[in-house]
Amino acid sequence: MATQFLANEHETLDVGAQFASLLKPGWVIFLHGDLGAGKTTLVRGLLRGLGFAGRVKSPTYTLVESYNASSLYLYHFDLYRFKHEQEWLEAGFDEIFNGTNICLVEWPERAAKLLPNADIHIHLDMEGDGRRVTIVTENTDVARALADCFGPQT
Repeated sequence: MATQFLANEHETLDVGAQFASLLKPGWVIFLHGDLGAGKTTLVRGLLRGLGFAGRVKSPTYTLVESYNASSLYLYHFDLYRFKHEQEWLEAGFDEIFNGTNICLVEWPERAAKLLPNADIHIHLDMEGDGRRVTIVTENTDVARALADCFGPQT
């Protein structure tokens, strides 16, 4: 587990860009945090780090946004609007988790029992002074290198 404090949006984008160089096809990454905690900002930084220059928006209303960057296929999900886990199955998203795509999932607890296990959990929380605290937990050996870009191991 690694913890890092991010003072502002710029630092969140920078960490996302650092994270980009470590991505591996097939990874499943869960993004946890309240509204406005910086989940989509982190994804935007990650995509910028991969050289993606297009618009990166929150998939809150579309449920998923897809990107092709640096020969990687990324899918950014936002399950905030799900009321029931069954919506996950009805949407057909499970087919995207095929071992070759990188899947970043905001609000994974909304379909927790139906999602594959995450390789990485990233928790973003706001502190009282406006900083974000980021805690990264790796669940697979291949994902352990990621923690280095998020600060010292705790």
